[in-house]
Amino acid sequence: MTEPSEGIFRKDLIELLRDRPLALHDIAQLLGTTSRDVESALTHLRRSLRHTTHRLKVTPARCRRCGFTFRADKLHKPGKCPTCHQSWIRAPRVWVEERPQP
Repeated sequence: MTEPSEGIFRKDLIELLRDRPLALHDIAQLLGTTSRDVESALTHLRRSLRHTTHRLKVTPARCRRCGFTFRADKLHKPGKCPTCHQSWIRAPRVWVEERPQP
């Protein structure tokens, strides 16, 4: 896959993630790029969507052993749980949804 321009990449992300929760790794595979590039694009997309009718939602990473929930601003999968020190972590999932109208 050829390297897309940043504007097209973010537009593609909105369509890909519209009401469809995915992990960074899954998004990277679908778009043929790296998780690092996807994380960077999502960070910028989160700021860009503040001025639109959409918003980026995150289901935070969670330890499958003890249930510790990580902060929602972390988009990548942590290596170990700070509570039980296990690496059995469920990756965070992100999606785009419409903002509710007042």
